[in-house]
Amino acid sequence: MSPEDFVRAHTTIAHAPLVPEIALHLATEITPIWQATESWLAERNIEPPFWAFAWPGGQATARLLLDEPARVAGKRVLDFAAGCGIAAIGAARAGAVLVEAAEIDPLALAAVRLNAALNGVQVATPEGDVVGAPCRWDVILAGDVCYEAPMTAHILPWLRAMAAAGAEVLLADPGRAYLPRDGLQPLVRHAVPTTLELEDRMVRQVTIHRLLP
Repeated sequence: MSPEDFVRAHTTIAHAPLVPEIALHLATEITPIWQATESWLAERNIEPPFWAFAWPGGQATARLLLDEPARVAGKRVLDFAAGCGIAAIGAARAGAVLVEAAEIDPLALAAVRLNAALNGVQVATPEGDVVGAPCRWDVILAGDVCYEAPMTAHILPWLRAMAAAGAEVLLADPGRAYLPRDGLQPLVRHAVPTTLELEDRMVRQVTIHRLLP
């Protein structure tokens, strides 16, 4: 089964509550999709199916771009750790001249491709880890990426280097434990409806920050 076929087989087309204008291939329940990916995890050493859900950070970022398209219109945009690609799709619909979605999980890349096609936009899905790559973007979107200490330690120095190289780095965080304490400029705040299957509350308050060098 191809990654695209796997995504189609284990999701339904749905809409995230904060961004109803974007359609996505999403899981309806958390346990079945986790169980369905066990063989993929064992055989390919990939991540759990984070791509099957529209997480609060991605929803808030997409909402910001659709409400304020001038932030990305005509610019080169990277959706880092893109998940389902909701922020990348928001950037494309807001008029970005180039949108790339970075993920290390082949199922996530397949989900992004399917979701982009579903919404009639172009999103490139380069393979491999972009951390350490030189800056080739004007705007970098990073939604909900500070949920684990190793992940944060791996990506944050590179994201700050991207900001120092001239990119605007927008970090959308719903109160994760490893968000840095300094070097952030808050821009906007969104209340994002969620579920108790995914979160410990029904609404997450997401702050979108500009990451400073």
